[in-house]
Amino acid sequence: MPPADFGVLALAHALGDPRDVAATVADYVDDPDRVLLWGYRTYHRSPEGTTPTVLAARAATKALATAGVDPRDLDLVVVADSSVPDYLLWDASTALAREIGATAPTLLLTQGCASGVTAFQHIAGTFATRDDVDTVLLVTVNQASEAHTNRMRSNTLLSSDGAAAAVLRRGHSRLRWLATEQITDAMYNDFYRVEYGGAAAPAAPEGTGNLDVDPLALVYRHFRREPEHLARFVRTLNSRVRTVFERACDRAGVDTGQVAKFLFLNDNQDSLADIARAVGVPLERTNAALGADLGHCGGADQLICLDTYLERGELVEGDVVALAGISIGMHWYCTLLTV
Repeated sequence: MPPADFGVLALAHALGDPRDVAATVADYVDDPDRVLLWGYRTYHRSPEGTTPTVLAARAATKALATAGVDPRDLDLVVVADSSVPDYLLWDASTALAREIGATAPTLLLTQGCASGVTAFQHIAGTFATRDDVDTVLLVTVNQASEAHTNRMRSNTLLSSDGAAAAVLRRGHSRLRWLATEQITDAMYNDFYRVEYGGAAAPAAPEGTGNLDVDPLALVYRHFRREPEHLARFVRTLNSRVRTVFERACDRAGVDTGQVAKFLFLNDNQDSLADIARAVGVPLERTNAALGADLGHCGGADQLICLDTYLERGELVEGDVVALAGISIGMHWYCTLLTV
């Protein structure tokens, strides 16, 4: 048993409005075939006026209602935000607490798509060191800011708007946390960043902006004098997913073959097939089919998929689920839960 014994009392998620990829791809890129080859059918876009905080609050309110927990009875609120926040120099975790009426201390995690999964380890530390903490709300949210990024060109994933919320309870046996593992390689810290608007480059050069920057081109530029390093980097991406998955299983005392679902980022179909091969899991035990209808909801991907599979009855008591991914930073990570 891990040093902190806790499980998920309730899960919920909220999505933006569904949009058909084939019908809207030309609004975002001038080479639609490239995006269509990724295999996405649908993505979700929040209505005008909806902020990440509002989207996060929708998921949180649903999860708390399902758990029968009053927000005033929470002992900690954790927000993992992989979006451009509502404002700079601003705390999205306290904003959410105010939105839902919570009075507990809050924690904000902003390590991109990793935060929604690695949050479990940070919360485990709180449970292990604070015996007065019994109920924690974890909310992870992603809403693509179309003023900063092009949702169909910032990576080889199609960005989508969604949030997931989990009410975690000390001693709860369902969806119990088993282990979290993470690998970080700081050499690649600058990959996939938003170029302008921060302290290093507050404003873009005249006549250009963030939407004119191709993040993938910046990655290739990094390796322009060392192409063999680019090849090694590409090989490393998937091999480290396998390594972090195996480490999590070792820590939990679980054989990798026991894992019923391997929930990765809602990546493109080719990438998910490569990941399945790398970790030795049949593709049908991943979220490949579901992800094609959701789009990439940043750090919320894995919990949205988990909630959906539970709603469908596709997971049963005793199943072990892996939540894994790759994030800016760069981070490779995996959390194991047992249903």
